[in-house]
Amino acid sequence: MSDQNQWQNAAWGAPQEGVPSSGGASAGQGPAAPAQPAASQPAAPGAAPRATSQPQPQANPYGYGAPQPRPSYAGQPQGAYAAQAQAQPAAAYAVPAQSAPAQQPKRRGWIVGLAAVLTVLILGVATIGSCTSVFTSSMGAFSYESPSWADTVTGDTVGIINISGTIQYDGTTSSPEGLKSQLDAAEQNPHIKAVVLRVNSGGGVATAGEEMSTYIRDFSKPVVVSSASINASAAYMISSQADYIFTDKTTSIGSIGVIMSVTDLSGLYEKLGISVENITSADAKDSGAGNRPLTEEERAWYQDQVDQINEVFINFVAEGRDMPVEEVRALATGLTFTGMDAVENGLADELGTLETAVAKACELAGIADADTVYLQSSTSDLSRLLDIMGTEDSLDVSGTLKELENRVGLE
Repeated sequence: MSDQNQWQNAAWGAPQEGVPSSGGASAGQGPAAPAQPAASQPAAPGAAPRATSQPQPQANPYGYGAPQPRPSYAGQPQGAYAAQAQAQPAAAYAVPAQSAPAQQPKRRGWIVGLAAVLTVLILGVATIGSCTSVFTSSMGAFSYESPSWADTVTGDTVGIINISGTIQYDGTTSSPEGLKSQLDAAEQNPHIKAVVLRVNSGGGVATAGEEMSTYIRDFSKPVVVSSASINASAAYMISSQADYIFTDKTTSIGSIGVIMSVTDLSGLYEKLGISVENITSADAKDSGAGNRPLTEEERAWYQDQVDQINEVFINFVAEGRDMPVEEVRALATGLTFTGMDAVENGLADELGTLETAVAKACELAGIADADTVYLQSSTSDLSRLLDIMGTEDSLDVSGTLKELENRVGLE
């Protein structure tokens, strides 16, 4: 992976591991072995000839394709099972009177199970197959032609946009593409008078945060931030471009700073007897590959990049919050503040809830009152499952799973 791609993985927020050069292999599937026919048995006297069971197609080990035929659980044999039932005396299939029939399982529960398996496979292939830049580009291929909320908005309305979880390129409103799509639609809709960002994020990819901050800065209508439990790093940089920031007393907010993590596994490899030899076009091409420590020159090089990006962060905050650069620099310790301290030091404006933020948005837009609507794009069930895998809120997870359960018609 090039040095530029490697830097794109640096994050304002949770530490991001350096990723080696692109590699990995796709799993292949060998030809299916033919099923063995059932051994023939002599027919009972006077009974019709027994049907020969047909070879069954081999089940796909990855769960793709149409579901395989299954024997009935209600006591009614199907297919080859029915032919065998006709050939055997009735006594052979008799069930003792005291035995209760087996409970029929829910017929469509395999849908959620299949979706979960596909989710794990997709994430696994994306992780093994290549660098993070490939994964994010593939996961960001969503369409935002016409938001579903556009036709339902009438009268003065405040749009609410959730920025939750990791800031990255995943196509949601926590990514540049997803956020811009909703902002553009809100910009063109005359009924949307202002926007509230409901932020609950500890940061993420540096470049994604920079782009999203630019979109908020250039948005023409009022923007108010409502901070939830955490509003830090790249998420705070985005928030700093709003017209007003609310926070709760216990919110963790701020964390102005940049981090790049490089893992050195060479000591572990040595103990395990593993030898890795890198053949590179330049001495520093394998820096951060994980099988050797950084040289002093490489460490200084990466430190300079971190410092440059930190300056971009500081200047965004200083401009957005209308604060002197040196004052912001003094607060750029990489640590978060409580909401109470953030109001005191200028990183936030006022303590308040989401409802308070909506009221402030109405005030800035010059309207007395307004309806609210969540600005978000319709996504597939699979993408919803991918989203909830990164959430820590059990209520959000259970609610989404319940919605999916109802959608596929589970009993």
